[in-house]
Amino acid sequence: MAKTIVVEVERRVQEHRYQRTIRRTSKFMAHDEENAAKVGDRVRIEETRPLSRNKRWRLREIITRARA
Repeated sequence: MAKTIVVEVERRVQEHRYQRTIRRTSKFMAHDEENAAKVGDRVRIEETRPLSRNKRWRLREIITRARA
């Protein structure tokens, strides 16, 4: 998967039965033209035309870099 990053998005939802907050995650495959993003970076992605079977997003910007 050259020029591809997997972005994990975490959201918190209210559980109906016990009224507690739980974490849910979604994974999006995004196109990274320059291979600039590294593991642990916080990035912003935007929706685009289908680039492959699973890629419908592209990297817009890197918000913060991960610590080394």
